[in-house]
Amino acid sequence: VQLVESGGGLVQAGGSLRLSCAASGRRFHINKMGWYRQAPGKERELVATITTGGGTTNYADFVKGRFTISRDNVKNTIYLQMNSLKPEDTAVYFCKADVINLDSARLYDYWGQGTQVTVSS
Repeated sequence: VQLVESGGGLVQAGGSLRLSCAASGRRFHINKMGWYRQAPGKERELVATITTGGGTTNYADFVKGRFTISRDNVKNTIYLQMNSLKPEDTAVYFCKADVINLDSARLYDYWGQGTQVTVSS
């Protein structure tokens, strides 16, 4: 399974960006997808996740009310709409997928390559 992120960039504080992550591959089922971020010198942290079945979402407290995660199951794609961005949101944003291999029935985690989000003050 490959994950390809897009949509990062440079934006001023208070602005918006929309990230996308598309999953591709053969013989897999995605249970859950999510966004994580890692700022320089800091550990990677969860931003938001969404289940592909019921669409249950989970958000980190620091993005509640500002970020919205959504999915398109037909396209195996998730989105992260980021509004009211702050300089402290500056980080590399990674997409993650929790995947079942339909041939082996095993669970795997896959990560994208990351996309840079920079918020200027």
